[in-house]
Amino acid sequence: MNISEQDRKLLAILQQDGQISNQALAEKAGMSASACWRRVRALEESGVIKRYAALVDHRKAGIEFHAIVLISLERQNRKQVTQFIEAITAKEEIIECLAATGDADFHLRVACTDQQAFNHLLDDFLFELPSVSRIHTHLILKEIKQGLF
Repeated sequence: MNISEQDRKLLAILQQDGQISNQALAEKAGMSASACWRRVRALEESGVIKRYAALVDHRKAGIEFHAIVLISLERQNRKQVTQFIEAITAKEEIIECLAATGDADFHLRVACTDQQAFNHLLDDFLFELPSVSRIHTHLILKEIKQGLF
């Protein structure tokens, strides 16, 4: 699907307010309500819009500890990578996982209630994964910009 400038405008507005009514979205985007509805529906059906979700203020929800954890695997054979991915996707504290190039194979974004919970995640889970050879942690001090389209 080709994404037009109008589509990008709709996506930007929806990322700011996923509960906006079609009429209000159309007005903000400068188009008719029917054309807006058709465009949004096409974006949903093509998979450009994967789903709608609530953005949570982690600190207000009691999640005080955030880190980026860089993981290197001993080997990168398919079985070990699959096992690693299955293990980390099951942990709710790991809120994002990216396969990457460079010094680390995976970058994890981790959100825990506190440092003790993070230490528990490291000691009892990440350090126990059989294919992990190196873990490097970066604490997140503050969030400057949240990713949007």
